[in-house]
Amino acid sequence: MATAVRISENLLNDARKFSKVDHRSITGQIEHWARIGKCAEENPDLTYDLIKEIFIGIQELDQGEKTEYTFG
Repeated sequence: MATAVRISENLLNDARKFSKVDHRSITGQIEHWARIGKCAEENPDLTYDLIKEIFIGIQELDQGEKTEYTFG
């Protein structure tokens, strides 16, 4: 369910710029930042790059891109 939220003009302008670079909607860009920020707060020892790789891995699993890992 969508909910209207008020954000600052500066955040909106930043989201507009980044959304064009990352080929997302403005809403999608803000949601992306929110997911990254939430994960960073819940896992303060993780770097941005590691968080991003985790999200990429989750998407790959969701799309069926997985292989069994063989130990040793």
